Amino acid sequence: MKKISRINHKEVILRTIGLAGLLAVSAVAPGVLVLYKKHKKIQYEKQSRNYINRATQNLIKDGFVEIKINEQGIKCLRLTNRGQEALKEYALAGLEIKKPWRWDHKYRVIIFDIKEFKRGTRDKLRHWLEHLGFVRLQNSVWVYPYDCREVVILLKANFKIGKEVLYMTVDSIENDKWLKKEFGLAR
Repeated sequence: MKKISRINHKEVILRTIGLAGLLAVSAVAPGVLVLYKKHKKIQYEKQSRNYINRATQNLIKDGFVEIKINEQGIKCLRLTNRGQEALKEYALAGLEIKKPWRWDHKYRVIIFDIKEFKRGTRDKLRHWLEHLGFVRLQNSVWVYPYDCREVVILLKANFKIGKEVLYMTVDSIENDKWLKKEFGLAR
């Protein structure tokens, strides 16, 4: 008997509902199973359907998904605000910055001024900058050696902090020997 690899059912169901907008309850399991089979991660359909049904019920209970009845009287699943936020987190989890084969000797500096009442957002942004490999110069000043404009735009859009974050490309930073060492750029 082959081992079934672990899948985050919550993520797959939220992504499926997110893509479909509304998803008929009767179609949840088969639709998600097709997605699973596509990735060849689950072998036993009956066991998978049980996992999916349980995961879906847990998502409803935890407030990520709600059941609505559409105009035709069909029960449908819809993401709640909490579910949409979780979906955004999953999207960010796959985010990475591609490193070019050669450094252009410029730094990308991210500075932000996010108000105290948005402390949670500010902390999340710091977490993601650290996760992506940025180095902190000061609490609200972070540096990265490669172009990352698109990733910063996604973070700004996701956290709705467009005007509070600035992206700069700079030619030099004073006493940057330690930065070069930190990024593995020292010669």
